[in-house]
Amino acid sequence: QVQLVESGGGLVQAGGSLSLSCAASGGTFSRYAMGWFRQAPGKEREFVAGITSSGGRTYYADSVKGRFTISRDNAKNTVYLQMASLKPEDTAVYYCAADRVPHIISTTVPPYDYWGQGTQVTVSS
Repeated sequence: QVQLVESGGGLVQAGGSLSLSCAASGGTFSRYAMGWFRQAPGKEREFVAGITSSGGRTYYADSVKGRFTISRDNAKNTVYLQMASLKPEDTAVYYCAADRVPHIISTTVPPYDYWGQGTQVTVSS
């Protein structure tokens, strides 16, 4: 059983930057592909970015490409999401998730197996 805990959310002005972290425990972190998702009020949870178990490949939603960067440190059991040029439409609860298939970056909620509790990101205009 993998436990995921996000941190780093907060309030930022449009155009600003924010960095999220997701710390994993209870499993072999390096065996999991990781993803970041977000959910705004009244909307479905959507894929933001993903990274394979080794960190060798990443993939981004078109809406964040060029502004967000996903990375991981397997020695620290942590995945990161660096967000720049933030827009009000980036406001959402951000979740990290772990997928037991290590080499595939899935962009949908299933098949991720484990989820964090989420961290709020609010971008003011």
